[in-house]
Amino acid sequence: MKSHKLLGLLALSLLPFFGSCGSSVNVLSKSDIRSGKKQNYSAVSPSSALLRAAASKPKDKHSMPIYSFGERHRIVRTTAYTCSEDDHLCYGSKNATGTNLRYSKKVRSAAADWSFYPVGTVFRIKGMKQLFVVDDYGSALTGTGTVDLYKPTKSHMNLWGRRNVELSVVQWGSFKRSAEILSGRTKFAHCRQMLANITRQRPDLVSVVSR
Repeated sequence: MKSHKLLGLLALSLLPFFGSCGSSVNVLSKSDIRSGKKQNYSAVSPSSALLRAAASKPKDKHSMPIYSFGERHRIVRTTAYTCSEDDHLCYGSKNATGTNLRYSKKVRSAAADWSFYPVGTVFRIKGMKQLFVVDDYGSALTGTGTVDLYKPTKSHMNLWGRRNVELSVVQWGSFKRSAEILSGRTKFAHCRQMLANITRQRPDLVSVVSR
């Protein structure tokens, strides 16, 4: 028991050493400590150069930097979700493209505003081995650079919490495919908003929307 208490106190004592632009440290519950779940608690801070560059950028409603499309290295606010949440139950294990949400050792699903990260965008998070693919979206993400990471259970979701990470885009997705999918869902306000922002950036896709 003494070692468990010491581990918990150590986790709490480290909190002041991580600024708002580094990955946040989650406070360990007693059950987490007993089960030895360590893989979710290591924080990898963004590089100092990226932090300096982010300071001068415009900010979204979460006070996070807004990047121009094409910038591959970013400081990004991340959250987590799972298909057993109340607002996702009606979709089951499906993502916004109609395929299954992914959570493997190599590839995992993520949700984002498709006008920031078009569907199919592949990225890495500093300190993690997996590739993430944007194949989902969410109304709460619209208008922000926040990326929502899919987790298989609520416990995994809660362990992740909310973290600011260094994200590197490996491959950009398709604005055309994003527009094609969203154009059939314009009864939803967040879909209309994403679609409008896509066509603002890509006027050549207006014809795709008007079909």
